[in-house]
Amino acid sequence: MWINGTEQRTLPVSDRATQFGDGCFTTAAVHNGRIQLLAAHLRRLREGCERLMMPDVDWSQLEKEMRAAAQPHAQAVLKVILSAGAGGRGYSRKGGSGATRIVSVAPWPHHYQPLQTLGVRLRTSPVRLAQSPLLAGIKHLNRLEQVMIRAHLDQSDADEALVLDTSGYVVECCAANLFWRQGERVFTPDLTHAGVDGVMRRYLMEQMAAAGLHCDVVRCEATQLQAADEIVICNALMPVLPVRQLDDRTFSERALYQRFQHSCYLMEAK
Repeated sequence: MWINGTEQRTLPVSDRATQFGDGCFTTAAVHNGRIQLLAAHLRRLREGCERLMMPDVDWSQLEKEMRAAAQPHAQAVLKVILSAGAGGRGYSRKGGSGATRIVSVAPWPHHYQPLQTLGVRLRTSPVRLAQSPLLAGIKHLNRLEQVMIRAHLDQSDADEALVLDTSGYVVECCAANLFWRQGERVFTPDLTHAGVDGVMRRYLMEQMAAAGLHCDVVRCEATQLQAADEIVICNALMPVLPVRQLDDRTFSERALYQRFQHSCYLMEAK
């Protein structure tokens, strides 16, 4: 782990990530020493910092640190946390140290591979996401809702959770975004009120647009997913997985999954 470019594992308790969850993060796949979708991850971090009005980050130095951390690894997970730094009085950042850069590398998760064949079992979570347009879309450090969603999920036999907001609209999964297909139409949830606009979600939507295909961004209830022909979930590590079951409804079609899988193959081949 590197903190502000120095290999260490100690963070001051006065850091605002610890005090207030004041910051944002991203998690990227590393293959053969290269960070997949590096530019997209950096763009997501920039957007998060801008939305949170965080202190200036040395972006060129951060990119160097990310590349250096990834380079020795054939396959790994790279995580970057940016906090507003240490200090300040109360909620105020005045007098603080400026942004803190935390870069770490973890082993590759192998549990996604069998799910590419088996498919994912989704269960609707009893934990609802609060609507917060101010923070919606960005991957900020306040993840308690996801922690609670995961705690409920761990008590079930499901692989992932379908997460709704407090008004009952479909948002995302615990650690993934989702798409679904009904006939020839493809849908993904509107994330302007809650949820994380993931790097892989953006990439797949860009690939669809480049191919002349339209994706409807909608606010809908879970009943629309129950009527779907197919559901696919995605994140930077999966990168895409087919859903075989949502609560009591089963799915067998994989046309959209195969299209997305091809897009991910092209990404990794670059």
